[in-house]
Amino acid sequence: QVQLVESGGGSVQAGGSLQLSCVASGFTESRYRMAWFRLPPGSAREAVAAIYTNNRTFYSDSVMGRFNVSRSDGETKMYLQMNTVKPEDIGVYYCAIGRLAGGAWYRERDYQYWGQGTEVTVSS
Repeated sequence: QVQLVESGGGSVQAGGSLQLSCVASGFTESRYRMAWFRLPPGSAREAVAAIYTNNRTFYSDSVMGRFNVSRSDGETKMYLQMNTVKPEDIGVYYCAIGRLAGGAWYRERDYQYWGQGTEVTVSS
């Protein structure tokens, strides 16, 4: 059984930093992508960042240059370092993992397993 658990969410002041973590267990594919998606209040879920097993990374335009996604080699662990946080970064952040077989990093259907989410709030 595959499980993903996010942690690190909370409240952060605008301009501050926060780090999210995701641990996946039970996932046995050797080539995979892991990603962060977020669900802002009143909006649709959107892709934030992703990292592949070859450490190739992808970012949405809205977080490029501010967020950094990384992973632990040999482990299905992923991190999202959020810097210079803005009010529009508020939302529930979900971790996802999927087999690396075509598709696109930002497409939800290319991820087979999802975490329960961790909430990020931003105070100004």
